[in-house]
Amino acid sequence: MTLLELATKAKESKYTVAKLSSDEKNAAILSVADALEKRAASIITANSIDMENGIKKGLSQGLLDRLKLDEVRIKGMADGLREVVKLEDPIGQIVEEFKRPNGLDIKKRLVPIGVVGVIYEARPNVTADVFGLCFKTGNAVILKGGSDAIESNKAIVKVIRDTLELGGYPVDAITLIEDTSRETATAMMRLNGYIDVLIPRGSAGLIKSVVENASVPVIETGSGNCHIYVDYDADIDMAISIIVNAKTQRIGVCNAAESLVIHEDIAPKLLPELNTALREKGVQIFADDKARKLMEGSEVATEQDFGTEYLDYIISVKTVSSVEEAIEHINKYNTGHSEAIITKDDTSAEKFLNGIDAACVYVNASTRFTDGFEFGFGAEIGISTQKLHARGPMGLMALTSYKYTIYGDGQIRG
Repeated sequence: MTLLELATKAKESKYTVAKLSSDEKNAAILSVADALEKRAASIITANSIDMENGIKKGLSQGLLDRLKLDEVRIKGMADGLREVVKLEDPIGQIVEEFKRPNGLDIKKRLVPIGVVGVIYEARPNVTADVFGLCFKTGNAVILKGGSDAIESNKAIVKVIRDTLELGGYPVDAITLIEDTSRETATAMMRLNGYIDVLIPRGSAGLIKSVVENASVPVIETGSGNCHIYVDYDADIDMAISIIVNAKTQRIGVCNAAESLVIHEDIAPKLLPELNTALREKGVQIFADDKARKLMEGSEVATEQDFGTEYLDYIISVKTVSSVEEAIEHINKYNTGHSEAIITKDDTSAEKFLNGIDAACVYVNASTRFTDGFEFGFGAEIGISTQKLHARGPMGLMALTSYKYTIYGDGQIRG
């Protein structure tokens, strides 16, 4: 089937999905969640092919971690769908209502976007998350995964489509483009009239390509050069715990910490202990001159290090003399994703919260919480680093538009 034929079927399907009741949508999603767990073996078998190919291609440890599926992660996918079911359906909600002097009653009502296109790389769990969020909001979705995860994506989509068909739901509510070529990706980016919005998820290169080449409207999800700033009075144990978690709990994700900014007053007490803790996790450290003297075995940090999303066991370290200098440094190098301050000073915390330009800004917590599941959204379709329509983890509300419904009793305009 050609790309245009797939897009036509998705466009036709969006009207059917939009008519489903909340109960119908929830029942379908729950059935898919159960089916994913029941058919986990087939998904894991497909994923093992992708993993084997990924190792042969020399994919980094971070990318292989993103790619890997096992029973625990598949259960996580299923549980994410179940969480989506528990959430209130936004479709049809009236978010604003007012009456004009001429008697017209105007209501602003939430509606589906239509057909959502998602281009993503080696994250097969995205397939289930995107389906759940789009289906719950009455949207159809066209998926274009990367070649690294093609077998996994095919297996997951087969389970979903089989389940929808068995339940009498529109199977073209989810479509996977199996051609993984760049030419097909570019053609998808230009399906105006078929795809209503396009969301890229993956590397900075992928996102840049979509933003630059798409004629379809794009919600930009950014890479994550996430910083943690440790203030002059921070609790040392808390700082080490948060940094180790943010850097090493999962290295291949966009909300992992890539850069540290350390107040010079706390550096002598913090950095030797932090150096030991990070070394025990196998983290390589690139630091400025002040930090390098306190972190044995660290290497010289360059300008490039401060702006790099490593997705690996590597981190950069910069020392500063004030919270203001920390804010300036972070805003220069960050990607608008997630930034954190560790401090006991409420004034420093407020300066940081107000001064940092990012979708998510934390006080005394790990950046790893920037996640739809952790925010109570059930799942996420991406983390937006732009400022229009949606910002931060995108759940159900980010997949809605609105229309005005106007009630009259014979009004005409003079």
